[in-house]
Amino acid sequence: MKVLVLNCGSSSLKYQLFDMTDESVLAKGLVERIGIDGARIKHVKTDRDPVVTDVPIPNHKKAIQLVLDRLLDPSCGVISSLDELAAAGHRVVHGGDRFATSVRIDSQVLKGIEEVVPLAPLHNPANLTGIKAMVEVLPQLPQVAVFDTAFHQTMPPRAFVYGIPYHYYSENRIRRYGFHGTSHYFVAYRAAEMLGRPVESLKIVTCHLGNGSSITAVDGGRSVDTTLGFGTVPGVLMGTRCGDVDPLVVLSVMEAEGMDTKAMSHVLHKESGVFGISGVSSDLRDVEEAAAKGNERAQLALDMLVYHIRKYIGAYAAAMGGLDAIVFTAGIGENGVDIRDAVCRDLEFLGARFAPEKNKVRGKEQIISADDSRVAIMVIPTNEELVIARDTVKLVLTR
Repeated sequence: MKVLVLNCGSSSLKYQLFDMTDESVLAKGLVERIGIDGARIKHVKTDRDPVVTDVPIPNHKKAIQLVLDRLLDPSCGVISSLDELAAAGHRVVHGGDRFATSVRIDSQVLKGIEEVVPLAPLHNPANLTGIKAMVEVLPQLPQVAVFDTAFHQTMPPRAFVYGIPYHYYSENRIRRYGFHGTSHYFVAYRAAEMLGRPVESLKIVTCHLGNGSSITAVDGGRSVDTTLGFGTVPGVLMGTRCGDVDPLVVLSVMEAEGMDTKAMSHVLHKESGVFGISGVSSDLRDVEEAAAKGNERAQLALDMLVYHIRKYIGAYAAAMGGLDAIVFTAGIGENGVDIRDAVCRDLEFLGARFAPEKNKVRGKEQIISADDSRVAIMVIPTNEELVIARDTVKLVLTR
């Protein structure tokens, strides 16, 4: 059973084709600069060199047609007919509080995704464009939407309602939604498998750390709190996003600088975080290099990031009333040896004994806690595309 997984941005399209008989990736690729000069498609057949083609790509329908052409290509393709495709799974950033699980796409689902566009105006329209383009190219193919927010719909009201007048929630749906849910779900359940314990028995803090970051409390396999909220700026310091900040700071800066909401949003999303503090870069590798050369602001950015991560690990252990595992994932979480080292030292008060000699690992599964540690500390590469493929298979087979 072959499943095509699609992740559409406003001018890009990432894809992977899975053979779900063994969950192997047959091919993957990226279409860039859709509707822009310099468009190209990079296609990779597993265990082969990439094939990069510069070609005009005016819209997402053309992009999807190019993807299908590459999959069928005699030299770099992996299927002989489109009939081999069993279904397509789509990443959708925001499902609001309407979609608590993945769903098979129909007209009502499309309407529901459109209704929450105001909650994700940069992402949901692009996701919808990709879905509609796929429907146009292959109208008979079953399609599934998998939502980044869905995993967090198990949070209790005490965690997702903000301390502002309640009618903003009841009438305008202003609440904590959380993101990266597909990633948090995958690594939490994979951690349980690696530990040989049922996920229902575990209290896990999952740390999805990249240019965008979030930390989640997973109690018994269910998200009960998470750092990202109504939007994608709160929580820990990120590449260019500010993390937690006093709302009055925002109002004060806007008043002092004569900023409108658009300008302030740009500051919070694009000029803050590791980049804003260090003045060097949003890439942690550049900041670590600068800190090693004595750049004090770069060191401050690193210290703040480590402090934020440690603070939330402790807070979520308290929120769950215990802790069995800490999981690191995503770009920094999987590859940031020094960041993991700084975060995990001196966590023995939580029952987590760190083993520095096990920590010298990048991009692969590893338990990095001491053998006698009560709390496991783990590195688990995330695989959101596989979650999308699995959910797609479940929904297609059960219909």
